[in-house]
Amino acid sequence: MSPSPHHDVRLAAAGPQDLPALRTLIFDDGANIWNYLPEDGIGEHLDDIARGRAYGILALEQGQLIGAVTFGLSTDYGHYLPAQARGTPQGYVSEAVVRRDRVGRGWGTRLLREALAELSKLGADVVFIDRHEENLASAGMMRRAGFVEIDTYADPRRRPHGSGCTTVCWKVLNPAALPALSA
Repeated sequence: MSPSPHHDVRLAAAGPQDLPALRTLIFDDGANIWNYLPEDGIGEHLDDIARGRAYGILALEQGQLIGAVTFGLSTDYGHYLPAQARGTPQGYVSEAVVRRDRVGRGWGTRLLREALAELSKLGADVVFIDRHEENLASAGMMRRAGFVEIDTYADPRRRPHGSGCTTVCWKVLNPAALPALSA
């Protein structure tokens, strides 16, 4: 993990002991009309972190959780890749949340960049993330971390507000492994 530019905040890998605070952060500060946060799905994702099948990076200020990004490896987005690249490792970002009183200070982007570095170490050649099409705060954070929009589709079950659409973004970490994507 890279050193933090803020002296009073440190970044740390999420462990099982952090999951209650992470759950609270996700549901208290991540909940809004744009975010899809099914309790059972978030619970499964946090269980995956406890079992080492998913990961998280935490921003801690004097021991208090002020932000987090959770992520892992997946094949769920393979249909966005050229056929010859579909077997390559793909990363995904599940949750990116910053405490409401710390929003706008660059922590979301900083945490996303750390997650990208960790996913690269895990062998991911490309990383996917999605959001509500109209979630401008998330769109800006993703763009600042280097993500590019690649698809928008109707998703009324997960996105019952506004346009009802999900926008998928990616960041190619290893262009040499995916030459068709860097053309």
